[in-house]
Amino acid sequence: MDNRLPAHLEVSGLIRAVQSQGGFATVLAKGERDAGTILILTMESGGNGTLYERMPQLDGSRQFESVKVQDAENPQELDEYLARRRRQDGDIWILEVDIAHAAQFIASLTA
Repeated sequence: MDNRLPAHLEVSGLIRAVQSQGGFATVLAKGERDAGTILILTMESGGNGTLYERMPQLDGSRQFESVKVQDAENPQELDEYLARRRRQDGDIWILEVDIAHAAQFIASLTA
């Protein structure tokens, strides 16, 4: 039995958590309502983004890990990467988050 929250509820909770810390969050892509993969694109004051995806760990937990960092000299590369991921997996959710101390916020998310 899978104890995970449905994806749409997890995304709603993430948005509320960001807002409670004075940040802004928006859904860039809606995926499968119950079991879609969630990607979080973090920004700090509109700066270069870092993309996080939840990955299974050896201990059975699932932690968000950085999978891509936006290149300041080629910023559209991240957009192209996200477009490729959406073509490969139509169930994917992409949440953009602009929050102070983004890496700390992501580290606080555990599953």
